[in-house]
Amino acid sequence: MTFVSFLSISSPFSPDFLHEVRRRPAKPDVSMDTDASEPILKPYHRHHHDHHNSQPPTPVKASDALPLPLYLTNGLFFGLFFSVAYFLLHRWREKIRNSTPLHIITFPEIVGIVCLAASIIYLLGFFGIGFVQSFISRGSHDSWDVEEDNGGVCSPEEPPACTLVPFSRAKVVAQTIQEPFLSGDDEEVIKGVVSGTIPSYSLESKLGDCKRAAAIRREALQRMTGRSMEGLPLEGFDYESILGQCCEMPVGFVQIPVGIAGPLLLNGKEYMVPMATTEGCLVASTNRGCKAIYASGGASSVLLKDAMTRAPVVRFGTAKRAAELKFFVEDPANFDTLSVAFNRSSRFGRLQNIKCAVAGKNLYMRFGCSTGDAMGMNMVSKGVQNVLDYLQADFPDMEIIGISGNFCSDKKPAAVNWIEGRGKSVVCEAIIKEEVVQKVLKTNIDTLVELNMLKNLTGSAMAGALGGFNAHASNIVSAVYIATGQDPAQNIESSHCITMMESINDGKDLHISVTMPSIEVGTVGGGTQLASQSACLNLLGVKGASKDSPGSNSRLLASIVAGSVLAGELSLMSAIAAGQLVRSHMKYNRSSKDVSKIPS
Repeated sequence: MTFVSFLSISSPFSPDFLHEVRRRPAKPDVSMDTDASEPILKPYHRHHHDHHNSQPPTPVKASDALPLPLYLTNGLFFGLFFSVAYFLLHRWREKIRNSTPLHIITFPEIVGIVCLAASIIYLLGFFGIGFVQSFISRGSHDSWDVEEDNGGVCSPEEPPACTLVPFSRAKVVAQTIQEPFLSGDDEEVIKGVVSGTIPSYSLESKLGDCKRAAAIRREALQRMTGRSMEGLPLEGFDYESILGQCCEMPVGFVQIPVGIAGPLLLNGKEYMVPMATTEGCLVASTNRGCKAIYASGGASSVLLKDAMTRAPVVRFGTAKRAAELKFFVEDPANFDTLSVAFNRSSRFGRLQNIKCAVAGKNLYMRFGCSTGDAMGMNMVSKGVQNVLDYLQADFPDMEIIGISGNFCSDKKPAAVNWIEGRGKSVVCEAIIKEEVVQKVLKTNIDTLVELNMLKNLTGSAMAGALGGFNAHASNIVSAVYIATGQDPAQNIESSHCITMMESINDGKDLHISVTMPSIEVGTVGGGTQLASQSACLNLLGVKGASKDSPGSNSRLLASIVAGSVLAGELSLMSAIAAGQLVRSHMKYNRSSKDVSKIPS
């Protein structure tokens, strides 16, 4: 781990501090060996820095012309440019009218020309060169040239053991970027954050450097709590990519290992499924299910519905008025009019249906909308707002209580999602051959069918389950969601699943299916644009929006999620039927690390 140092030399009100805060520090390029045991932040001393951490001087920029805040310097030179330009043009016009030679220049005109040249140089240097340099600096990424070794392959056989090919560990030599030094100015900012005079949330806008802001916020947090954050990495993440869209006030990032299950043979195509998880055996078990499906000819899926929902709640003076709006909205004669208002919000969002529910004098309107390749929550919300604005003209006594009234229903287990569906509704099925059940899954068809009936159907009914008629659909959904940049909280309704098994062909084959009515996924927006998650989407062939068929990428991703759940259900149920579950988890899913010894 590299050092982050700080130096106390400036007052927070000094000119040096003011122009240093608005200046992006040059990123030092140092080649060194790192030690994971070193703390991220350490006290910094000038003589230590001068002798051991020689840094290239911060380049002088146009914005450093005056010891003033950036906005004042820009305003001064803008005003100077326009005023001098107006003065010279006015003088030039007078010379033409009076037939005065243009080469005769007075002292005020000389001063004006000098000021005009100075302002042009400043503006060109600040906006021109700085603009070009920003693209050059963004385009330069540091690469790690690490020698790859052939690792082991997890066997899908019982139990899911992992055999590693022995190899000699070679020392990795890589060029690293040293963590930004916390200078004296940074030390003053840290003190301001700790004391509360500088809001932590405003560091990015004040400093203009997202990574530097994260480092300062991190050190301030350690000082305020007295707790070390040594194990939470800071380096190696593009903090600008999350600014204003994915995470606020970052201090680092959490690393989750990503495993690959597959190939999953689905609808005649093979997919390698990325799964981000910290649960041992999960990827290996899903991989075994993929192997069984592949050996039996693959699985097939059908998309039943594609409609994201949003349900606002409105209130009237009487229940009768609420019912009148319900009849108006659900009248097919008015649907086209409401669709025109709704569809103005997006070229991809298209209203599909509206279903209403009355509770006293309150009305809940559940709008269903196709959203292209986006998950679509924002898209459908904008469309709903357009419809509410339209209805307000005909129903002026309608009081809008909230754009979301929980009849949607988002991030909560709800019968309306289980029955009506939300997002993508998918059915995935496969026929597993008897010999595959015996050789790969280590069980038999009759045992699997009986276990599924008593566990997933009867047992879930006894528990009063709501959409939970499965073994562990949530495990697979969560792992794929985290890997591909979906909203992990939507795992709640997306994991609604009923797993069915029955013997066919005179008991020689097993028919297994999963029905998932509320898979909420997207391939654009949110976390899908982050580098790691984007790479996982690219692995599946569903990165970004489909230009040829808008919405096809998100629909395919939903089908892959359902196919992965099918594989996971098949393998786990087989492990339970064969009595392997406890033994495999005790062997591969137990941690021997003493967490009490981790620095705190």
